Amino acid sequence: MTRPYAEVIGDPIAQSKSPAIHTYWLGKLGIAADYRACHVTAEGLADYLAARRRDPHWRGCNVTMPHKQAVMPLLDRLDRQAQAIGAVNTIVPEGGGMLAGYNTDAGGFLEPLRPALAQRHLFRMARIMGTGGAARAIVSALAGENFVLVLAGRDPAKAGALLDELAPQGDHHAIALDHFADPTDFPFDDREGCFDLVVNASPLGMAGQKPLALDLSHVPPGSVIYDIVTHPLDTPLLQAARAAGFETVDGLAMLIGQAALAFEKFYGTAPPRDDRDAGLRRMLAA
Repeated sequence: MTRPYAEVIGDPIAQSKSPAIHTYWLGKLGIAADYRACHVTAEGLADYLAARRRDPHWRGCNVTMPHKQAVMPLLDRLDRQAQAIGAVNTIVPEGGGMLAGYNTDAGGFLEPLRPALAQRHLFRMARIMGTGGAARAIVSALAGENFVLVLAGRDPAKAGALLDELAPQGDHHAIALDHFADPTDFPFDDREGCFDLVVNASPLGMAGQKPLALDLSHVPPGSVIYDIVTHPLDTPLLQAARAAGFETVDGLAMLIGQAALAFEKFYGTAPPRDDRDAGLRRMLAA
């Protein structure tokens, strides 16, 4: 008898940690279901979804690059947040063969920041590096939390267009990525009552990529530095930030957070996280 299953799709897909995360939670809960990785090319995306519509055992899928935007016109309904972000990373079947698209990246990104966001601040500013798919969810999420955004990309015009699309109401700024590479003598104040955040939403620092060129003189005192790269988990940026005394958040925080939201949609129950993901992190690091 075929068991219920969910999966993650992308091209490439072998590097995904999602099967390990979801399988760990399924085992902890004793749920008789599976979670798989499925290699789907751009040319095969429509056929994949057509086949899954007819599969009664399929509980949905996570969507990774390069399909987060390409799947949207192939779905029957988009959640409001997915529509606002302009990207889907979770698909679940609904009655009558209908498919609904969601975005759990934004919620997963914000999860480790919730304690800080629960406080009142006079001013919130985020410096975001990167203008790709992950940046879309991050820009939308932080704009919704009343941050002034400085979005840095190799192409400042692309960064500006992204801000105009996703956060048109705020006094935000687009800038060239290399602006942050050289030291600055800008006299930051003590930033009392402010929440400053620096986010690497680019692949820079990932294994096989150049490190992110960010001189820490551009980072205000008391900032939180958040790097969404997961391979390696301890990136050069995070190492330098810790050495300089900054609070840091690694890429597993977002990855696990978005997976938890998707898991509940697939299997109808929240994953077990009583240990604050310590056991899961140990498993992923092994």
